[in-house]
Amino acid sequence: MYNVAIIGAGIIGTTIARELSRYKLRVVLIEKDSDVANGTTKGNSAIIHAGFDPEPGTLKARFNAAGNRLYGELCRELEVPYKEIGSLVISFSEKEEQTLRELYERGLANNIPALELVGRKELHQMEPGLNKNASSALYAPTAGIVDPYLMAIALAESAAVNGVDIRLDCPVSNIHKTATGFRISCGGGEIETGLIINAAGLYSDRISELVNPPSFKIKPTRGEYFILDKGTDRLARHVLFPCPTDLGKGVLVSPTVHGNLIIGPNAELVDSKEATETTVEGMAYVREHAKKIKPNFLPFHKVITSFSGLRAKSDRGDFIVEESIENPGFFNAAGIDSPGLVSAPAIAPHLLEMLQKRTGPLVKKETFTPRGKSHRPFMELNREEQTKLIKKDPRYGRIICRCESITEGEIVQAIAGPVGARTVDGIKKRVRPGSGRCQGGFCGPRVMQILSHELGMKMPSIYKNNPGSLILSGPTKGQQPEVKITGETAALSINRHNAEEKSINMELAVIGG
Repeated sequence: MYNVAIIGAGIIGTTIARELSRYKLRVVLIEKDSDVANGTTKGNSAIIHAGFDPEPGTLKARFNAAGNRLYGELCRELEVPYKEIGSLVISFSEKEEQTLRELYERGLANNIPALELVGRKELHQMEPGLNKNASSALYAPTAGIVDPYLMAIALAESAAVNGVDIRLDCPVSNIHKTATGFRISCGGGEIETGLIINAAGLYSDRISELVNPPSFKIKPTRGEYFILDKGTDRLARHVLFPCPTDLGKGVLVSPTVHGNLIIGPNAELVDSKEATETTVEGMAYVREHAKKIKPNFLPFHKVITSFSGLRAKSDRGDFIVEESIENPGFFNAAGIDSPGLVSAPAIAPHLLEMLQKRTGPLVKKETFTPRGKSHRPFMELNREEQTKLIKKDPRYGRIICRCESITEGEIVQAIAGPVGARTVDGIKKRVRPGSGRCQGGFCGPRVMQILSHELGMKMPSIYKNNPGSLILSGPTKGQQPEVKITGETAALSINRHNAEEKSINMELAVIGG
C-alpha cells in the first residue's frame, strides 16, 4: 500500500513527486499517457512569469511570486536550461499605458522585485525593431525562459531515483473510498493508497468527480504557436507581451532556451480536452497580432513547425489547491493554467504542508539525490570531456540529428534513464532530435532504429507518442529493413535489397570541424 498516490505527471505532478521523495513515504506517480510531460506541460509558452499579472490575494499571485524566486536554483540543481532575460509588456496607446500602471501597482502588491515603467526612448533602446508606435512598457527583469518538458522529465527522474514508483500508460477509471484510504482502478489493475493528490490537469475535474461531488469544471482553452528556426532568438532580447485582455496575456514573441523564436498563443475555448490541432484561423490570428509588436522583424518564412496546447482553466478563475471536504485525504491541485509552470515549485511544498496536517510530521530521508541524470548536451561539453566520453562509448562520436547535433550516445542514454523514453516523441523531449529545421525528416528513422534495438522491439511497434500513434505499418515494397548492430562500435546499418545505407559515423575531429 502506498502512502500517497499522485495522479498526473505534468509539471505539477512531477514537482510534487520530487518534493515528497525527500521523505520516508511510499509514493506512486500515475500517468494515463506513455510518458511524463505529455499534456499542457509540452504545449505552452515556456515562460517563467515575473508575477505582476495575477490579482493580489489569489493563489496565482502567491505561487507565481514564490515560484519565480525558486526557479533558477532548481534548474541549476536539475541541469535544465534556464535564462532570466526579463519581460516587457508593451503599450501602444494612452489607454494601454493606464493598463501598464495598473499592472505595475499590482506587481508591487505581489512583492515582485525591480519592476520598472520605461518610456519610449529607453524602450526602443532596450528592444530594437519594435513597432514605432510602441510608447512605453512595463519591464520585469526577473521573468525567464525554460524548457518545460525537460523540466518535468528531470523532476520525474529525480523522484524516481529517490524511490517514487512511476506508472505510465495507466489511465484512472475509478476511485473507491476504503477504510484505510482509497483504491484506484487504473491500467487494468488496482492501487491502494492512504492519500491522493489530483494533479490531472485538463482531466482533474473528472478525476475529482470519481469520488467527490462536482465542485469545479475545467474549461480547455487552446493556444496556437509558431516556432522559428534556430538563430532567430536574436530577434528578441526579452519576452515581449502586448497589454493583456480578458482572454489572457495575448500573443507574445520570445526567444527560447534552445535558440529559436516562439510566437503565440491565441486563446480559444474548445469543447474537447484533446483538441490540440492547429487551425488556419488560429495561426492567422497569431501572425497578425505578433506583427503588431515587431512588424518588420519576424521572418515567418523561417517557421519550422507550429503546435497548439490546451490550458486547464477552471470555472473558479484561480488555482484550486485544497483538500476535499467530503473525502479527507483527497487533495486537488487543479485548474493550474498560466502561470502554472512557474508556480509548480511553490505549490509542491504548500501541498506537503497540507498533507502533514493529515499525517503528522513526516521524516526526511537521510540521503536525497537532487538529479536523476545529467542533462548537459554533448556539444556543450569541452573537448577533453567529449574525448573522454567517446573513448568510453564510441556512440557519442556519431551524429544522429544534424540539425541539433545530437549523438547516438545521448539517445541511448535517454532510453536508459531513470524515466526512460519509449517513443520517438519521448526521445525528442529529452535530447531534441527532430526539433530542428528538418523536423525529424533525416533523423527520425535513425531514432526509430535505436529505439528498436535498445528496447528489443520491432520497428513497426515503435510509436510516435501514445499507443496507436503508428509511424510504420509495414513495408511498402520489397523486404522490410532489417536493423543490425555491427562491430565493436555497434554501428547501425540498414539492409534494403542489396544496397547498404552507410551509418552516420562522425568522430570528434569531424564534430570539431
